[in-house]
Amino acid sequence: MPEPGIGDTARVTTPAYGRARLVSREWANEAVRRLEADANRSADTHLHVFPLPEEWEIDLYLKDESVHPTGSLKHRLARSLFLYGLCNGWITEQTPLVEASSGSTAVSEAYFARFLGLPFVAVMPASTSHEKIALIEAHGGSCHLVDDPSTMVPEARRLAAECDGHFLDQFRYAERATDWRGNNNIAESIFSQMAQERYPVPSWVVTGAGTGGTSATLGRYARLMQYATQLCVVDPEDSIFYSSWTGDPSTYTGRPSRIEGIGRQQVEPSFLPDIIDRMIQVPDAASIATMRLVRKRTTRSVGGSTGTNVWGAFKIIADMLARGEHGSIVTLICDGGERYAGTYYSDAWVNAHGLDLAPYAEALDTFLECGDLPVRLGRLRPRLSRC
Repeated sequence: MPEPGIGDTARVTTPAYGRARLVSREWANEAVRRLEADANRSADTHLHVFPLPEEWEIDLYLKDESVHPTGSLKHRLARSLFLYGLCNGWITEQTPLVEASSGSTAVSEAYFARFLGLPFVAVMPASTSHEKIALIEAHGGSCHLVDDPSTMVPEARRLAAECDGHFLDQFRYAERATDWRGNNNIAESIFSQMAQERYPVPSWVVTGAGTGGTSATLGRYARLMQYATQLCVVDPEDSIFYSSWTGDPSTYTGRPSRIEGIGRQQVEPSFLPDIIDRMIQVPDAASIATMRLVRKRTTRSVGGSTGTNVWGAFKIIADMLARGEHGSIVTLICDGGERYAGTYYSDAWVNAHGLDLAPYAEALDTFLECGDLPVRLGRLRPRLSRC
């Protein structure tokens, strides 16, 4: 007998209400199977070595999440949110789906929504890159743009209620939808891939905070497995997470973050501050200068949040060198740079936003030559002479 399709109706002889419940359960079972099969078809993401001077005896690895079918780290989160909604009974064969997203999560969710034959709407800032909007629409989703990013979540809730749909709500459910104990989550993947390296247990893992879900998964898993690995969360200059974690309100500007995918104007429920060992606030110009350096040094085009991650990793490496420590650091390539051709890789866009990359580019060159990152957070103080 051929396998039933996801839209097929089960043959039952129960009252109408019971029949509807059985049909809905049958559809949900098939939806879960399809999501699991999709994950099973995808190989694990790569762990690349970033070139550092051999004599430092410090290794930096970039976990390349851009190779997922939807091109970003958010592919993992979207799949988890769909499974969470299906297994909780919130998503049925007739449920419209709504999300509040700056782009990459919505791209991945649009992919899974089309996969299951469900309508999808992304509520996102009007400033989101045209490349991301085009990707969402290419996967069959639609975009609802708002001028004020702080209104995304209430607007998404309104739209979901209006169409009797489900608000996927990445900011609330990211940390609980992801199976942080294992199931090939990003943490388990990193530690298993590191097993044959000269420093198999990383001294640090560095990640950004958008929903807080990735940092929650990494921090919890390291504690569960009793690794000595410490967790560093990097945050763009206009985000509230760093200010909240340090207890210093003067470091929060209140402006929307220019680094898409990370940085928020409110502390989200999925952000777990107590498992974080260190936070680093990264200027936007430093993020963009670093993402360009990564492309130059590795030939891999990456996005702005990856630049934020790598800047933070460099800062930690500089501190380790100053203390005479050896070890390994892992951070993430969150998505590919093709999504930012008209923004972070555009000199016209950078200049229009008043960003000066040159001092940070010089600081990065000094670091890779000397092992010293001559920058104080928020204000650049480069050492113009080489070591």
